[in-house]
Amino acid sequence: MFMLKDYSSINVISQNDNARLHLMERVKELSCLYDIARIAADTSLSVDELLAGIVHILPKAWQHSEDACAKIVFDKRIHSTPNYPRFVRRQRSAISINGERRGYIEVVYRKKQGTKNCNPFLEEEQRLLETVAREAAAMIRRRETEQDKLKLENQLRHADRLATIGQLAASVAHELNEPLGHILGFAELVRKCSDLPVQAKADVEKIFDTSLHARDIVKQLLIFSRHACGQKTKADLNKLIRQGLTFLESRCASEGIKIKCSLCPQPLQIDADPAQISQVFVSLMVNAIQAMPRGGTISIRTRKEPDKVSLIIEDTGCGMTQEVLQKIFNPFFTTKEVGIGTGLGLPVVHGIITAHEGLIKIDSQSGIGTKCRIKLPAGRSRA
Repeated sequence: MFMLKDYSSINVISQNDNARLHLMERVKELSCLYDIARIAADTSLSVDELLAGIVHILPKAWQHSEDACAKIVFDKRIHSTPNYPRFVRRQRSAISINGERRGYIEVVYRKKQGTKNCNPFLEEEQRLLETVAREAAAMIRRRETEQDKLKLENQLRHADRLATIGQLAASVAHELNEPLGHILGFAELVRKCSDLPVQAKADVEKIFDTSLHARDIVKQLLIFSRHACGQKTKADLNKLIRQGLTFLESRCASEGIKIKCSLCPQPLQIDADPAQISQVFVSLMVNAIQAMPRGGTISIRTRKEPDKVSLIIEDTGCGMTQEVLQKIFNPFFTTKEVGIGTGLGLPVVHGIITAHEGLIKIDSQSGIGTKCRIKLPAGRSRA
């Protein structure tokens, strides 16, 4: 007698195996999403740390996890598992934030899986990859929103501090103006006395010069707080720069500093207070000179732009660290020795440029040099 095979029982076993495999794949997917949600909840992680964590988690969710590798490219930064291979087939899903594609997530196998005409990846795996890409985009968006919020809060706090300091500076300046005026007046009267001893005359000169210096500081305080308004007239930026250079060229030559000047061949008309714009130029030049105690080069350029004129001053001095660069417009902040700087130079420059509806930007690298860019509205033609 022939024994008949029970094909129905074989089919039941096969179906059970498939169900078990399907269940195992779903468990791996859920574990992957759970692990990603866990690292997303850690607010101390940076965006790069989040993406590196996802790359580490992803391969475990794939069917052939022992051969799977993952890679994330975001804003041209790459995170991948070790020994990322050259691949034949891949799965990829884009990372898009606010409609802008900024990278992708990719999974490959180290070894060829399946046949030439058979896709080694499951449809469920592609859907998982797309879900992970959406979750990654949401995480990054939250992190960037938090960073923007912190940046804005810091800017508001900084603006509030500057406003408070400006009000205090204006009050102090007004209070000092009157006694300084009296000191200068009495010093001038004493200077006119013909029978002063030589030493007394020298001391009065020191009093007079020191009082003038104090008055200049008061004037800077008023400009910083914008309580001192200059008289705006038509002025040529190129002409103001040439005038300023006449006072600085000899000092630069004596300190081994070369000046490269490339001014726009056309007159650069601006509506400005010539004295204040000259003060801006001289202040920036003095800063550049002081940054090059062993000599160097200062490049000065002016350009005409649509509705604007620009001034660029660049030096090859000691430069500044990023930490110092963030504080340069804070009043009374200085890296110079006591008695050399008041910490009002750049804040006053910033106040003057802002009062003229202009923009100032300073870039610097420690040991390389500093570049200052100023843009001012072009002079309006008068009928």
